[in-house]
Amino acid sequence: MSLNSFDQWKTEVLTQVHQGLDQWLPKADQVPATLHRAMHYAVKSPGKRIRSLIACAAGDLFGASIEGTVHSAVAIELMHTYSLVHDDLPCMDNDELRRGKPTVHVAFDEATAMLVGDALQPLAFSVLVNQQTNLDHELRLKQVHVLSESAGSLGMVGGQAIDLSQVGMSMNRRELELMHSKKTGALFFASAELGALCGTTYSESFQEPLRAYARQIGFGFQVVDDILDACSPTEVLGKSAGKDQRDNKPTYVTLFGLDRAKEMASEIAKNTKSTLGLLPREGGYLSDIAELVFDRVY
Repeated sequence: MSLNSFDQWKTEVLTQVHQGLDQWLPKADQVPATLHRAMHYAVKSPGKRIRSLIACAAGDLFGASIEGTVHSAVAIELMHTYSLVHDDLPCMDNDELRRGKPTVHVAFDEATAMLVGDALQPLAFSVLVNQQTNLDHELRLKQVHVLSESAGSLGMVGGQAIDLSQVGMSMNRRELELMHSKKTGALFFASAELGALCGTTYSESFQEPLRAYARQIGFGFQVVDDILDACSPTEVLGKSAGKDQRDNKPTYVTLFGLDRAKEMASEIAKNTKSTLGLLPREGGYLSDIAELVFDRVY
């Protein structure tokens, strides 16, 4: 894909995702207005939308239009935002900055932040079930299953539980990778799978390379995240820099050192490129998204 075509496609995806979020979120002035304002505040903060892009790129790869995939992207964004709001709470990671803005519990209050997450999670499933597309009911049910499993105790929430239990403790590489395959990687997998299921040409023969891509992107995203946390200032990251080290949390940088972590990111990028060769059109826009993940500075 040329850079120009990817940039144009990315702009169109993000435009439709933002329109979809507006469509599915309750109006900000609708009772209970404080909760709904906080939901808009959380969801519309300027994030990278990598998961949305993955969902729509996987759909495109297997014959789905952006219009046919955007509901999957919206559902993923709602689920991801819920996880960020809860992760930032004082009882979890206790962060005060997210995407360059005060976190929801700081901008509003802790109880409202908890309720924002509680509301966004079921809304994500409602989007999948009630999407205005031609996707048949069996595939919608499969999407719900994929998202619920990826977000639950065997996926994202389980990864957060492991993360909280390991503060101040040492972990080996296998344990660290297991934690992040759940906490970060599970939603990357759900993004790719939900998008692919919207396409008419997706088949079991492509399932494993697509899952491998999602695993590698999730792994690489986290390694790069750890590197940036150690190297970049708060004003660039949009969140508190160096917080993992201050909180004594195990990361790829604390476990292997900065130089080795950078080598790992490069190795994962190469493996991801090899995996893309197993997919139609060498992954299409998924290849461009990989470059975004590995070359990002925040």
